[in-house]
Amino acid sequence: MLAAAAEPVAAAAAEAARAGLSGNLTVGLAALGAALGVGFIGMKASEAVGRNPGASTKILVQSILAIALAEAIVFYAIFLVK
Repeated sequence: MLAAAAEPVAAAAAEAARAGLSGNLTVGLAALGAALGVGFIGMKASEAVGRNPGASTKILVQSILAIALAEAIVFYAIFLVK
């Protein structure tokens, strides 16, 4: 009798654990993507300033905006998963 009552509870606990794992995995992959994006943006901004130092202000503004957009992906993932 007790074992029959424990089965639905165990199934619900397993489902909750899978949901938590997939949410954590989603946020982790979003953070990985944002980190790669920020790295590539910084790399290309450095190359662009090296080629044209006179445009460093414009390049800086554009790279800051691009980094903010890349980081926003992580915040979207955090708030949508929770």
